[in-house]
Amino acid sequence: MKMNPLGRTGMMVSEICLGTMTWGEQNTEAEGHAQMDYALSQGVNFVDTAEMYSTVPLRAETQGRTEEIIGTWFAGSGRRNDVILATKMTGDGISWVRGGQGFTRASVMEAVEGSLRRLQTDYIDLYQLHWPNRGSYHFRKHWAFDASKQDKSKAKDDIHETLLGLDDAVRAGKIRAIGLSNESAWGTMQFVRLAEEHNLPRVASIQNEYSLVCRLFDTDLAEVAHHEDVGLLAFSPLATGILSGKYQGGAAPEGSRRSIQADLNGRWRPATEAATAAYLEVARKHGLDPSQMAIAFCCSRPFMTSAIIGATRMDQLKICVGAKEVSLSDAVLEDIATVRRDHPMPI
Repeated sequence: MKMNPLGRTGMMVSEICLGTMTWGEQNTEAEGHAQMDYALSQGVNFVDTAEMYSTVPLRAETQGRTEEIIGTWFAGSGRRNDVILATKMTGDGISWVRGGQGFTRASVMEAVEGSLRRLQTDYIDLYQLHWPNRGSYHFRKHWAFDASKQDKSKAKDDIHETLLGLDDAVRAGKIRAIGLSNESAWGTMQFVRLAEEHNLPRVASIQNEYSLVCRLFDTDLAEVAHHEDVGLLAFSPLATGILSGKYQGGAAPEGSRRSIQADLNGRWRPATEAATAAYLEVARKHGLDPSQMAIAFCCSRPFMTSAIIGATRMDQLKICVGAKEVSLSDAVLEDIATVRRDHPMPI
């Protein structure tokens, strides 16, 4: 398993990260524990979760359950020190998570303490902000995004106050490093600048969606990642399973995410199916498993710190982790580039 630096923190993380958001909803506690055991046996040392998980569906009854499952694995296995643990603080808008409050200096510590209790640990390696207070263009909001509606002064004040809260948690020894999620190039640079100006924690990573069919990161954010050492943690590298090909023809296999969420949170469109068909043909042509090709592509990107995989079944997890053995040839990458030009922005 290749290891990559996590920003400037000195921590090294596996290029494949184990995602956990289905644990407690689509997966049982025992299945979550089995996934942890298998992933670590294959060289994965990086695990990502969030205080609002589990999801699909997202509901109050299971909020925090995923962290609890990881916590019981830590307690039972005694392997906390073998894991680089990342979790996320929920942004505003979900009423049952701390009353729907966004990021403030006080709410950061409240959220950290809640996660620590559920995770049965006394520290978090990477603490991330799930989405910015001012809103963002992620989750298909880019189709109607308008930054002119933002209050620049308030946005900068929010970032500064949030950094102060994160600094409190770092100084208390409760978190080791900080990261962003669903952020923009402008927002990321504000975090970097304010941290440097005020001697506050510096962001180490940014967790945004990235896959063969979702490549918003490739331009401005890629430049930021390279020059500022804020690498990408790519979520949904299979576009919620679309790139495996299992949904082609409108299929919705029993137990799959599409059997629960028909449009896959806005991802499933005719344009997505057409692009996926073209990528499936590239995989077939070169004798590759399509899921492994998609994950290996993400891992090949120069700005990638780690690709976050998720699975509801062990056979799926084994395929995804197996991408660590796949190296894409120049011919494969050229074919992928051709498909991208023909299908530039499917979702």
